[in-house]
Amino acid sequence: MTITKAAHPVDTDFYQIGDLLGDDDRNLITRVRGFVDSEVLPVINEYWELADFPYQILPALGELGIVGTAIQGYGCPGLTRLQTGLVAMELSRGDGSVNTLNAVHSGLAMGSIALLGDDEQKQRWLPEMAALRKLGAFALTEPEHGSDSVALETTARREGDVYVIDGAKRWIGLGHVADIVIIWARDTADSKVKAFVLEKNADGGYPDGYEAEAITGKIAKRAIQQAHIEISGLRIPAGNKLAKSTSFRDVSAILNRTRSTVAWEALGHALAAYEAAAAYVQERVQFGKPIASYQLVQNKLANMLADLTAMQLLCFRTATLQDEGRLTNEQASLATMFTGQHARALCRDARDLLGGNGLLLENHVARHLTDMEVVHTYEGTDFIQSLIIGRQITGISAFA
Repeated sequence: MTITKAAHPVDTDFYQIGDLLGDDDRNLITRVRGFVDSEVLPVINEYWELADFPYQILPALGELGIVGTAIQGYGCPGLTRLQTGLVAMELSRGDGSVNTLNAVHSGLAMGSIALLGDDEQKQRWLPEMAALRKLGAFALTEPEHGSDSVALETTARREGDVYVIDGAKRWIGLGHVADIVIIWARDTADSKVKAFVLEKNADGGYPDGYEAEAITGKIAKRAIQQAHIEISGLRIPAGNKLAKSTSFRDVSAILNRTRSTVAWEALGHALAAYEAAAAYVQERVQFGKPIASYQLVQNKLANMLADLTAMQLLCFRTATLQDEGRLTNEQASLATMFTGQHARALCRDARDLLGGNGLLLENHVARHLTDMEVVHTYEGTDFIQSLIIGRQITGISAFA
């Protein structure tokens, strides 16, 4: 059974948060939702099964005026943090893999250059990336260092006019196809973690010493591939070290800027799953009447809507604080933790309401359900987010 339009409209803005948005915000939502409906949804299930990205949608994505999100200048749109969140919500409402491409490219790769590059480096890379003529990746996580990435082992040593990079990276989105890869490595001269920009050769291949292959066998975010990368004797020009990168604190600064966007992604998955479930139960007839007429189903929907509304309010307030320059790392972690937990549960409830049909890609819930298994984990696992908040509550760090 494929879900069609519900007989009774599905209201996902129960507390009328849309009234707080400006015209630019609403127009942005309309543009991104139109892109999702016309370019993403018709093809995404096919590419989910292929475990590959529909790269043919990139020109249309580039025309939306969202690439580079909150970055000012250099061809970037300079969106507010609220608008950046709305973009993540709408892209994720369509598909998490598509949102991940933009999040990695715009938030992490371009964000690193915008925050830590000097003006020459920004001029060199950002305009091409803003136009999606070049894709970016962010290589931080290592095979043995995820949550404790501060202990990363990839090294960079200066030899004349180049840095020689050695190490390994894992779970690097677009790391096997990106034109520009931000590689985080420990400078042997002072043991500080710094950022180095790898560029593809003119022939489209990677320089010697950089070997990347897509990780296979994933159950989630299947339309966006992550890479396992082996780095051995990779030579990067000294001018490709991001000028303002001096320590691991710079990594934290990048992640702190993007962490709240993860909450918006979770909200997007929850919105899509709730809408699908609320429409389905009005169509599905069992024992002679729509299952929407049964008490257990209405109880489930009411609780799903309550969680959805709480996520909306939390995301909106988080973005407001961020636009005002008042958002703390702990507040961002709370938003990420809460939305991750509740969107994961909401997607599971939606799958339950669809029964066996919830397993079918054509009904979309299965993609959002499995994608939430990823969102629940990255840019700080649920456990790590809770420890950041716990440290704020108690004044005691529970990190080793």
